[in-house]
Amino acid sequence: MSDVVRRFIRYAEIASMSDPDNERQTPSTPSQFDVAEVVANDLVEVGAEDVRVDEHAYVTAHWPASPGAEDLPCLGLLAHIDTAWQAEDNPVHPQIVRYEGGDLVMGEVDGRVVKTSPKDNPTLQGYVGEDIICTDGTSLLGGDDKAGVAEIIEMLARLAADPSLPHPRIAVAFVPDEEIGHGADLLDLDAWGATWGYTVDGGYIGECSYETFNAAEAKITALGAAVHPGYAKGLMVNAAEAIMKVNALLPAKERPEYTEGREGYYFMERMEGSVEKASAVCIIRDHDRASFEKRKQTLKSAVDTVNAELGCECLTLAMRDQYYNMREGVEPHRHLIENACAAFEACGIEPYSEPVRGGTDGGHLTFRGLPCPNLSAGSMNPHGPKEYVAVRDLETMVDVLVDLVGRYAHAQGALAGESESAQAA
Repeated sequence: MSDVVRRFIRYAEIASMSDPDNERQTPSTPSQFDVAEVVANDLVEVGAEDVRVDEHAYVTAHWPASPGAEDLPCLGLLAHIDTAWQAEDNPVHPQIVRYEGGDLVMGEVDGRVVKTSPKDNPTLQGYVGEDIICTDGTSLLGGDDKAGVAEIIEMLARLAADPSLPHPRIAVAFVPDEEIGHGADLLDLDAWGATWGYTVDGGYIGECSYETFNAAEAKITALGAAVHPGYAKGLMVNAAEAIMKVNALLPAKERPEYTEGREGYYFMERMEGSVEKASAVCIIRDHDRASFEKRKQTLKSAVDTVNAELGCECLTLAMRDQYYNMREGVEPHRHLIENACAAFEACGIEPYSEPVRGGTDGGHLTFRGLPCPNLSAGSMNPHGPKEYVAVRDLETMVDVLVDLVGRYAHAQGALAGESESAQAA
């Protein structure tokens, strides 16, 4: 078992899902401190400087530049320590399985075999005869994004073991609550000191993505009127049904299960309630800003329509923008894309870029002034018990990161592709 695999399994074993119902507190769950402390100890062990765990479970550290690269811009690397809240995460039982083709079987839960196949995941057929890390089927694995955490720290261990490897000053951060949209919000960018960076939080090996959704979250609250159903005509207002009517007014074919690529969607993420009171959370996603704004208006109109039909203000809507497409903030700094693609190619991996159908901490950082595209971490099938990470991808990403930071140890690599406007800024 290689060191990066050992690290990843150790991190994965610590349950650390975030909690959207406790989003006003950071971290939203105390278990994220458990991972933070282990990660911080590993940073100290490999020799990182300024290692710190703050009151919000943000782990930050720095790595000094190699000789001759001290005056070059600091490069940031970031991953998140929380896992998705949509599936069980405790306890987590990682295992290494030799994949021989066909179904990848994780385990059996309540008499049901938990498995995935090349039909569901075409990339799986590329791992025949190789070792794959998954769970026993009782929980998610947490490769999103503990694979990225392990890869970054193992890269630092590689730099420590071989002082001849070139690199600029490196800032690393491991943040909580990315899965509920808070990730890098509280990261002190001035203290962190990076000029630009990368999140290591993607999927299939070779990914370098710099385009995300525009995103909004809408909270819908309904207050009804409970009456005996036998005498309810003209009197009852069913709060739960009112929210269902709103969802029915949204385009049915524009839900996540019917969309792909740059197609946006409406997603009634969760709802609960009864006749008297109900609530729901709906998220809106679209890569095009104009279409994004239209989608928000469509939801508002649906709420207004249902209120008008009911003849009362049963429904209230609170909507907020979460993040925007980071493409406009990254494109002026083409070296971020070019250097990442060159690093993949140097390690025998064909790079690719596709629009991220989700959010990344890099999106938040980009709009805070720190351009930050997203790189693959190797997590496949995230957010559920069928998640898996190939050992080969974990190990290869360490090689990629070592090559990538080396490209920023020279002024030509650190500034190649900068637009005139970006350099002037």
